[in-house]
Amino acid sequence: MNKDAPRWPLPKHDYWSTPFAESLLQHLDLRPGLRILDIASGHGIPAFYLAEQIGPTGEVLAIDMSAGQVARAKAIQGSELPWLQFECMDMRSLRSDLPTFDRITGNLSVMFFRPNRFQTVQGLVEHLAPGGQLVLTFPSYGTFDSLWQSVDQAMAQQGLIKERERFQDYLKERPSAQDGRCWLEQLGLERVGAFEYPLEVKTGAGQEFLYHPLLRGGFLDDVYECFENQFLAEAFMKQISEAIQGFTPLIAQRCVLSGWNKS
Repeated sequence: MNKDAPRWPLPKHDYWSTPFAESLLQHLDLRPGLRILDIASGHGIPAFYLAEQIGPTGEVLAIDMSAGQVARAKAIQGSELPWLQFECMDMRSLRSDLPTFDRITGNLSVMFFRPNRFQTVQGLVEHLAPGGQLVLTFPSYGTFDSLWQSVDQAMAQQGLIKERERFQDYLKERPSAQDGRCWLEQLGLERVGAFEYPLEVKTGAGQEFLYHPLLRGGFLDDVYECFENQFLAEAFMKQISEAIQGFTPLIAQRCVLSGWNKS
């Protein structure tokens, strides 16, 4: 691995993707010349870093379903790192003509594998070269549990029966570290590991909570989606936001799944 200070470091101002990427890199075996598939690549964390580390003798294909994210990543890249390619592609149904890869990485990826998470991981493993490594990160079961308990209790107290049923369905399908370990073991990978690292997400009450960049557009939206009446959802979430002392600190569990294909 390149020992010099990277020109494409993980950005310090990204308080969500970067901590997960740091945990991914703790378990990823990198060296020059590798062929890497980076799924759910977003705007390039950690694709740019990976490309710099493997150098021009390697290749990185970074894919994301969002055309906007891919366009943003390409704009950041410009003419740099020509062995890094960004492409709009659904990781849940990879093209059959793709080659196999020495490493397959996915930062904050597993939450996008719904509804068929195991089948998605299976499809990834089919593109993993013999002796290759798969490393995925995601916020695992236990993430923001204190918040979800407050939401569930408030729904019960307010008689929001249908909304609570939908919310319970959401809670039940959250993957755990053990779920991830079982997927990789069932697929015959070796040296399988599932590792968790806590991450505190700090927020204030009211609008700061409701529009927190690490919460809105993701976790909080899962609560809003339980409501058919969005005016009711807004009123409910406003009440939650004003009582954050009941569920802070908010702790996310950064889970890293790692496994190796048989040589």
